[in-house]
Amino acid sequence: MAFSVGNRLIAAIDAPDRGEAEALVARLAEVPSWWKIGLELFCAEGPAFVRAFVERGRAVMLDLKLHDIPETVARATARVAGLGAGLLTVHAGGGRAMLEAAVKARGEMKILAVTVLTSLDDADLEQIGARGPIGELVRMRAELAIAAGCDGVVASPHEVAAIRAIAPADFLVVTPGVRPAGASAGDQKRVMTPKQARLAGADLVVVGRPLRDAPDPAAAARAVVEELR
Repeated sequence: MAFSVGNRLIAAIDAPDRGEAEALVARLAEVPSWWKIGLELFCAEGPAFVRAFVERGRAVMLDLKLHDIPETVARATARVAGLGAGLLTVHAGGGRAMLEAAVKARGEMKILAVTVLTSLDDADLEQIGARGPIGELVRMRAELAIAAGCDGVVASPHEVAAIRAIAPADFLVVTPGVRPAGASAGDQKRVMTPKQARLAGADLVVVGRPLRDAPDPAAAARAVVEELR
């Protein structure tokens, strides 16, 4: 399947098992162009669920945030590529050699380097001994991802403009921490609305709980898509 951003909405399937995941997908009525399968669902249902999802013609972002030695990440990336996922996340904090190993093993899949989690702020960076401020660290890791040949990065909407200033035109910027106006931020600390994220230059936005917990998830998804237009 040729890569396409579609309507730019990635719905996070935050569900504990196949049954709840399929129910959520049904309630979303295939509105999103992309579907994010994260650690919870992957650990519950495994690679077979991803493969079945792809076989139904759905574009999948597999959000595993791989972070290990280069050889291990390369081998895991090759296995994921065999499942048919379109996007795979790896941690930029794993270093250039690890990122290059993932890129080399990716096949037709695209590799997204996670810069700094949207649940962190400058105080959190200080606690873990990371060099801040966050905007500077995100920029440095984006530069690392570009140098390693990654296809894009995952970053909060607040850092998109700075990444766009240094990245090639075809470099993907995927933004979690996107909340429609009036929605709770939850455990996200660096958030914007879908429209703000798109205007900043985001290619794809990830929305989870505001869709999952909406009375009408399909209507909520259509509203996000309209904002992204």
